[in-house]
Amino acid sequence: MKTDEVDKIIAEALEKDRQERGHRRGKRSKHDRILTARKVLNIVFMAGFLAAVIVYFALPENKVLFFSLGFGAILIKLVEFFLRFMF
Repeated sequence: MKTDEVDKIIAEALEKDRQERGHRRGKRSKHDRILTARKVLNIVFMAGFLAAVIVYFALPENKVLFFSLGFGAILIKLVEFFLRFMF
């Protein structure tokens, strides 16, 4: 193949790719929205778990706050878990 032919094929492929991305722009699939929600829930879970560990060591006498944060974090993780396997 000549370089001109290769350049033409590459240019056509790039143009086709640009057109396809232009049609999809602004449209997110259900899977993308669920994946974003799962990422956010995972970040909230990690922050809640970290807060629970900090409370456990910083305030050893306040077990109610530790258990509340821990169980709250676990509930958030359960929601993320169900999103993973339900959709």
